[in-house]
Amino acid sequence: MAGVAVPEWPGTTVPAGYSGSDVVAALWQQVKSPVVVPLLRLSVALCLAMSVMLFAEKVYMAVVVLASRLLGRRPERRYRWEPIVRDGGDLEAGSDAAAYPMVLVQIPMYNEREVYQVSIGAACGLSWPSDRIIVQVLDDSTDPVIKELVRAECARWASKGVNVKYEVRDSRRGYKAGALREGMKRDYVRGCDVVAIFDADFQPEPDFLCRTVPFLLHNPDLALVQARWNFVNADECLMTRMQEMSLDYHFTVEQEAGSSTYAFFGFNGTAGVWRISALNEAGGWKDRTTVEDMDLAVRASLKGWNFVFLGGLMVKNELPSTLKAYRYQQHRWSCGPANLFRKMLMEIVRNKKVTLWKKIHVIYNFFLVRKIIAHIVTFVFYCIVIPTTVLVPEVEIPKWGSVYIPTIITLLNAVGTPRSVHLIVFWILFENVMSLHRTKATFIGLLEAGRVNEWVVTEKLGDALRMKMPGKASKKPRIRIGDRLHILELGIAAYLLFCGCYDIAFGNNHYYIFLFLQSIAFFIVGIGYVGTFVTHS
Repeated sequence: MAGVAVPEWPGTTVPAGYSGSDVVAALWQQVKSPVVVPLLRLSVALCLAMSVMLFAEKVYMAVVVLASRLLGRRPERRYRWEPIVRDGGDLEAGSDAAAYPMVLVQIPMYNEREVYQVSIGAACGLSWPSDRIIVQVLDDSTDPVIKELVRAECARWASKGVNVKYEVRDSRRGYKAGALREGMKRDYVRGCDVVAIFDADFQPEPDFLCRTVPFLLHNPDLALVQARWNFVNADECLMTRMQEMSLDYHFTVEQEAGSSTYAFFGFNGTAGVWRISALNEAGGWKDRTTVEDMDLAVRASLKGWNFVFLGGLMVKNELPSTLKAYRYQQHRWSCGPANLFRKMLMEIVRNKKVTLWKKIHVIYNFFLVRKIIAHIVTFVFYCIVIPTTVLVPEVEIPKWGSVYIPTIITLLNAVGTPRSVHLIVFWILFENVMSLHRTKATFIGLLEAGRVNEWVVTEKLGDALRMKMPGKASKKPRIRIGDRLHILELGIAAYLLFCGCYDIAFGNNHYYIFLFLQSIAFFIVGIGYVGTFVTHS
């Protein structure tokens, strides 16, 4: 009986004439006004505040990038850059130590059966005097077959005259950071001036060093030159297209804005060149978080070093194309920055070598807004708070918060990948789904909870997928349902579906269109029907 107060019934017996649904409805009415409404209004206020912070940050970065391009502030104009010219112009003619710095190229890898050849081959094919470069392959593989394949590939290139060092260690302590740290301890590294780092799926073009090293050679205040990523498998499936849109925005806007204003941005962990003296001054590689690259970048910045991002220099690499690999990657990329923020906040505040404005930029813009608030507001506001207001009509969200700000933020994100602008609706829905895991990982990092230091190497498929794809007449591989079901996503999907149906029946704000679409997106991910399906025999 709607609107009827619940009498004081002893025990749990429902009196005659009342159904269970009547009791639940009456209890909901009693709890809603004194408890739910105030809490929801507070949640709306907090989410609107975070939305405004994120909106301001997005607009600020867009203005910086636009102004930088209109004014022609290319890296070559902001910093001194001259090509290195060797006597005679031949990279292999004689020795000219003064002209070409000694370069160390590090390639950390772990059971990279599908991509080890292309990464080692690309590194060994870099245009640089053979007497001024060392390629160091840091193999943490636990599979003896793969380890032997990598060792043999290094020996093959060494027989061609390339200075390749194959390094292994007794344990994987510290994971990637530990491998890079151990590699820097080798005696032959002492004579190196700069170090280029490439993950196992990255394929730099031959002129990579010739375009990056001169920045470090002619600008003594620069510590890092970061290149942009170019995705070889972006068209593999819809999930990789969504990733391309997010990462293109990261590079074309976030990295460019940081480089243009405060000469600071987060090192991407690969496709970058470090001045070794700056790396050592910052304390070297540390494995206290799962974002050792960002950790090093922040510490180097606090020492007064500057960074430059080269948006025109692309390095080929592979996007994770299976949902499992992508989820693990996003956990690491969301948990790590939050945990690093917790560990370094006071160190940044107490630092005396950088300006107050740079401290504010690192703490507020880089960490708080982009690495924490962006994840939390996306999930909590759009997947929890807005749907809940359908059930509580006493709480209203202003249109500028529920429509205008999200629309502008979405359009600003779309500028990174113009070719995918027609997929913007799919991107919104997919990003909202993934924000569930990013938010969970962010809180794990802030609270240093159980999975805070979980490190799972992102699986790369290389050309294996195309080579092993079954033909049209082949039987479809069987995948166990239990391996594809994701309970959290299915639970959120059910909640959004319920709110959408309630909005149709009793609401008047037309949220049900968004709620049904978002529910479908959560359901599709919940049953694992996204990304590439790969069976491992």
